[in-house]
Amino acid sequence: MWDYSDKVKEHFFEPRNAGPLEDANGVGDVGSISCGDALRLMLKVEPETDIILDAHFQTFGCGSAIASSSALTEMIKGKTLDEALKVSNQDIADYLDGLPPEKMHCSVMGREALQAAVANYRGEVWSDDHEEGALVCKCFAIDAVLIEDTIRANNLSSVQDVTNYTKAGGGCSSCHEGIEEILVKVMSERGEAFKPGTPAKEEAAPVGMTNLQRIKKIEAVLESVRPQLKRDGGDIELLDVDGKTIYVSMTGACAGCQMEALTLQGIQQKLMEELKEFIKIVPTKAGALSRAACQP
Repeated sequence: MWDYSDKVKEHFFEPRNAGPLEDANGVGDVGSISCGDALRLMLKVEPETDIILDAHFQTFGCGSAIASSSALTEMIKGKTLDEALKVSNQDIADYLDGLPPEKMHCSVMGREALQAAVANYRGEVWSDDHEEGALVCKCFAIDAVLIEDTIRANNLSSVQDVTNYTKAGGGCSSCHEGIEEILVKVMSERGEAFKPGTPAKEEAAPVGMTNLQRIKKIEAVLESVRPQLKRDGGDIELLDVDGKTIYVSMTGACAGCQMEALTLQGIQQKLMEELKEFIKIVPTKAGALSRAACQP
């Protein structure tokens, strides 16, 4: 779906330093499996010199998350801890000859894991300041502090940029107003004015699709997840598409189950990646839309 560099593909198909690291003396855990991405970075540091002798990773996430983690371990081996901490998320992306804008959050997660692992080695309690900042994106548990820091570090200027770099706003989109308020604040500090509707950095010109092509893409995504749903005794049906709102019906064991919200969130993310636009997926009972349309 995205245009990946050869180096990203290389680190995805043949990741370096994947798996547990024996005798690691610095470990950093960031992210959350429930939010779609999680990373553990393990370091073996020489106490006398603070040089990183080895680095391994374990990750739960997409191909870009695996490639970013693999690249990070290669970049920091042989560096002192202080030298390693100077590695930025943009450095990780550059090492991979670039990441799609929509996948830059993977490199941000790598930077945070490194900070956490170094703090763990030094016996410090690493804090990402998440508890100090107000929670902005409830879908992915992203707070104001992380959004502000990422906007400053990467000179971001649009809501889509923030979503690409942090995932904030990539779920239900109810936090977009909060993200805009943070953009207004940070951009004013650097003497710029926030303009709603500003396109993402290096965003490719959208390829126009007819309604029929768009619906076929939506149906293809639903078809790709259907086998897993059926194994669990459920299914999903496309009911209607109204602009950026997609109405679906969860049936069988999937209807009303405890994992329904999480399942729909994952499907919504897949749809956004395929369509390359913000959409909202709404669960609706079959027949409810037609009944509502018939009401005076």
